[in-house]
Amino acid sequence: MTRYTTTLPPSYFDDCYAHDPDPWRFTTSPYEQAKYAATLDALPRDRYASALEVGCSIGVLTRMLAERCDALVGLDLAERALAQARARCGSLSHVRFEHAQVPERWPEGSFDLILLSEVVYFLDREDVERLAARVLSCLRSGGDVVLVHWTGETHYPLSGDEAAERFIAAARTFLRRVCGTKTDAYRLDILARVERQAAVDDL
Repeated sequence: MTRYTTTLPPSYFDDCYAHDPDPWRFTTSPYEQAKYAATLDALPRDRYASALEVGCSIGVLTRMLAERCDALVGLDLAERALAQARARCGSLSHVRFEHAQVPERWPEGSFDLILLSEVVYFLDREDVERLAARVLSCLRSGGDVVLVHWTGETHYPLSGDEAAERFIAAARTFLRRVCGTKTDAYRLDILARVERQAAVDDL
């Protein structure tokens, strides 16, 4: 399998959704359902004031996460996916969606939860660094970041382990890994914002 060497372009995802409205089987895959449950169970707080889900796709996890948030923003770069997400969450007035490719575009506001589920490995190493800077710019004091990634073989720029470790390293001055889970299919990392000196002292 030939691996991409640069961040995947929007056309990659447009093509995926053009051929299949649910190309990763978010609505039917036992893997996805188990991972969603584990992700929600791992959240350090019962409720968040303002959350950001990067790479929300068709909004399956978004709808579940919305029950734990006062406000939730979902981002995706595929309009076909966003159309489904908006329909799925149409009855939820506290959920909104934006069309954006990260890290180039980023929503306004600040957040106490940022979810990066199955998304960081679509980026190359330089864009992971830029993503960490974006998170730093809007994560509230004491806020949480959740990373979830498939660890099997892919043709993405980074593997699941590489994506998680590179993001954690890029954010080491303001995020501390507080817990994590690794199964035979995916890894889940929970990071918490800390004061800069505390984060540096932990290196």
